[in-house]
Amino acid sequence: MAEPTSQAIAKVAIIGSGFSGLGMGIRLKQDGIEDFVILEKAKDVGGTWRDNTYPGCACDIQSHMYSFSFEQNPDWSRSYSPQPEIWEYLRGVARKHDLYRHMRYGVEVKTARWDEERSFWRIYDAEGTEYRAQFLVSGIGALHIPNVPALPGIERFEGTAFHSAEWDHDFDLRGKKVAVVGTGASAVQFVPQIAPEVAKLELFQRTPPWIMPKGDYDMPGWARQAFKRIPFAQTLYRDFLYWINEMRAIGFNGQSWLMRLAEQVARKHMAASIKDRELRRKLTPDYTMGCKRVLKSNDYYPALNRDNVDVITDGIAEVREHSVVDSAGVEHEVDAIIYGTGFHVTDSLEYLDVIGREGQRLDKTWQENGIQTHNGIAVAGFPNLFFLLGPNTGLGHNSVVFMIEQQMRYVGEAIQLVDKGKAGAIEVRKSVQDRFNQDVQQQLENGVWSTGGCTSWYLDSKGVNRTVWPGFTFNYWRRTRRIAPAEFALLGRSPQLTQDEDLVKAG
Repeated sequence: MAEPTSQAIAKVAIIGSGFSGLGMGIRLKQDGIEDFVILEKAKDVGGTWRDNTYPGCACDIQSHMYSFSFEQNPDWSRSYSPQPEIWEYLRGVARKHDLYRHMRYGVEVKTARWDEERSFWRIYDAEGTEYRAQFLVSGIGALHIPNVPALPGIERFEGTAFHSAEWDHDFDLRGKKVAVVGTGASAVQFVPQIAPEVAKLELFQRTPPWIMPKGDYDMPGWARQAFKRIPFAQTLYRDFLYWINEMRAIGFNGQSWLMRLAEQVARKHMAASIKDRELRRKLTPDYTMGCKRVLKSNDYYPALNRDNVDVITDGIAEVREHSVVDSAGVEHEVDAIIYGTGFHVTDSLEYLDVIGREGQRLDKTWQENGIQTHNGIAVAGFPNLFFLLGPNTGLGHNSVVFMIEQQMRYVGEAIQLVDKGKAGAIEVRKSVQDRFNQDVQQQLENGVWSTGGCTSWYLDSKGVNRTVWPGFTFNYWRRTRRIAPAEFALLGRSPQLTQDEDLVKAG
C-alpha cells in the first residue's frame, strides 16, 4: 500500500456540510476560530437536503422552526418548504458566513486515528489522503446511508432499481409499471407525485405508518412582508411553533392517552380519503402512534385510491428478471423498483473506522456496550471527538436544528476549555458518560418507542433505543447550556498547530 498523501490542515476538522457541519463552522467563527476545514464527500454543501431530490421531497417540520434561530428566513414560500428551497437556504447561509473557503470537496472520510503523543487526529479519506486536526467534529447525521434491502434474486432484475435518496432522474417513469418497496417518510412524499404518471404502481407495505394531516399552505404575502420588516414578529411565530411542537413530547413520553386521541385524528384523516374497508384495514397500524415515526401528508391516501395503485401486504419472496413475486406466490410484472426504505440510523455512526486513546476502536466499543456518549456529543476514550446529532439526540416531535444549536455551542465551549487550560485534549469521564446513559435509558422505558408494540429504526439490534431524546428539548438545552468542567479531563499539552511543520492553518 502506498504511503498516504499528507494534507496539512487545521485546528478543527468538521465532517459533513449539512445543518450540523455548517452550524458548527458558524459557531467556530463566532468564537473567533477561523482555523478549521469542512470535509465534504460531495461537490456542494447541503447534506440530506442536497442528496434527496426525489419528487415531493419536503420538510415535515415547519420551515420557520426547521432553520437556524440566528438565520431566520422571512421568505419561506410554504409552511413546510420543499427540498430545493431548503437546500438554497443552506447554501445562502454558507455564503453569508464565508464558509465556502473552508470547504474541502470530494473528501469521503473513512478512518480517524488519535495521535496520543501529539494530541491530534489523523484523518484518512477514501483515497488514502491524510488530514490532521486537533479537534474532530462529526456532522454526518443519521440520514445519509440508504437502507437497501437484500431482496432475493435482485441481481437478476433487468429493469431499473434505485433508492429514493439516489433518485434516477434520467429514468422516465411515465407509462411504466413500478414497484415501490416501503411506506416510510420518503415514500409517503414521492408516491403521490409519481402515481399519476405511471401505468401501474404496486406498493409493497410491511408495516403501515400513522399519518396525520399536514398543515401545509402557501405563506401569505402579508406575513412574509411582516417578517421582513419586523424580524421580531417572525421570532414570535417561531416561538409559537416551538411550543406547539414541544407539547407533543408529553404523549411520546408516557402519556399514552394523548396518543390515543391523536390516533382518532389519524383514523378520521384516513377515512376521509379511503372508503374501501379492506384498504383501510391494510393501512391501519396495530401499534401505538409514535412507536414508529409519525408522518404527515394530505395527498398520500388519495393517491392510494387511484385505480392504477395497489397496496400489497404480502412480503417479497423473490425478484425475477422482469417481475417481483410476493410471498403469496403472485407475480407482479414491473419495469422499475424504487426503495422507500429509509436509512441505516442506529449503525450509521459506526461507518467510520475511529481509533481513540490506547487503541480503542469505536465500532468495537459500541458493538460490545451499545452506542453510548455523553449528551450525545462526547465519547469516553476518544479525546477531542464530538458528534452533532449523535446517539439519543434525535427527535420525534420537534426540530432537530434546535438540538444542533445546543450541541455546537457545547462543542465550542469544550474547545475553549482546552485552549484556556493550555491542554492538548479534552475527554469526558467514563463515570459521567455511564450516568448519562443510565438516566436516558430509564426515561425511555416509559416512552412510546419502548411500550408502543412495534419494532422501529429507533432501536438497535438488541432492542435498545439509541436514537431518540426522551423528553422535552428544553431539558436538553438546560443540560447542555453550560459545559461542566468537572465532567471532563484535560489531557496533554497544546500541539502548537501554527508552529508545527506538518500542521498549518487552512484557507
